[in-house]
Amino acid sequence: MTADTGATPGAVQIVACPKDGALNRVPVVRLDSSPKCGTCGHSLFKGGAVALTAATFDRHALKADIPLVIDFWAPWCGPCRTMSPNFEAAAAMLEPRVRLAKLDTEAQPAIAARYGVRSIPSLILIHKGLEIARTSGVMPTAAIVAWVRQHLPS
Repeated sequence: MTADTGATPGAVQIVACPKDGALNRVPVVRLDSSPKCGTCGHSLFKGGAVALTAATFDRHALKADIPLVIDFWAPWCGPCRTMSPNFEAAAAMLEPRVRLAKLDTEAQPAIAARYGVRSIPSLILIHKGLEIARTSGVMPTAAIVAWVRQHLPS
């Protein structure tokens, strides 16, 4: 096992590209070394939240191996706009162990309905397609990071 990731040597994780959604096999030992997408050449980790669409959602939420924290929000929501910089800062602190993403509930109501989102902002932690935890309401950066770390699968 490697000390920093807990993965066995030679382990590989599937990482979805934040730009085109392409699935990339990345050795766990290379996650911290700025891996690039094999399809488009874009960095797989950008130090910020990924904007999800219907076209990219399943690749990040169901097919990628990295835990995903989704901020369900809407442009008209004042608390959502207040929390947005905190969520972006948390993304920079949690990558590459965790992917943070935003889903506009106005643009993607079917996905919000699939997860039973009734209030925004709501954060849902998903790992390999399974919901691990959820919370609602505005949170400061440190609280977001602590909440994610508390609920990460081991």
